[in-house]
Amino acid sequence: MNANALAASVRDVLEQGLQLLRETDSETYKTVAPAPHAASIGQHYRHVLDHFLCLAEGMVSGTVNYDERSRDRALETDRNAAQKKTEQLIVLFSGLREKELKERYSVLYSVGYSNDEALVIETFLARELAFCVSHAIHHFAIIRLVCSSFNLQLPIEFGVAPSTLKYRAAQAGARCSISSNSL
Repeated sequence: MNANALAASVRDVLEQGLQLLRETDSETYKTVAPAPHAASIGQHYRHVLDHFLCLAEGMVSGTVNYDERSRDRALETDRNAAQKKTEQLIVLFSGLREKELKERYSVLYSVGYSNDEALVIETFLARELAFCVSHAIHHFAIIRLVCSSFNLQLPIEFGVAPSTLKYRAAQAGARCSISSNSL
């Protein structure tokens, strides 16, 4: 397991969040977009932070409970509060070592619609960090859609999975190769 690569992926996705916060004014951040989005940038960003915060709490208690998110309204309405919390999470997760990434945890998570009981799933820290990164990218894609309601432009990679970016780059390279061979 490459601890540096995993820490870098967490830092990269949270840095994308910081870039979003810098490029969004306070009013836009907290304004609910019209249908079909019917959510604010801040609501989705707070949701992303909630998952990282649940993981941070679970690192202390031994149980990560994604159902017990804080849903701190300040993080969805106050860009500065969201920025501070993001910076704290970057510091926390940047210092992880390989041994810590292999530590085992229990995850408590409601995943079924027909079952009221949360599942207890055995996992380890590296897996949950990867989940939080993937979850963040998914919500960043939704944030991108919400931003379109406000004509807010984001970097091309925002909300796009790294594997998709690599695929697109390979496809672009293949097209360039075919074009140059045609001459």
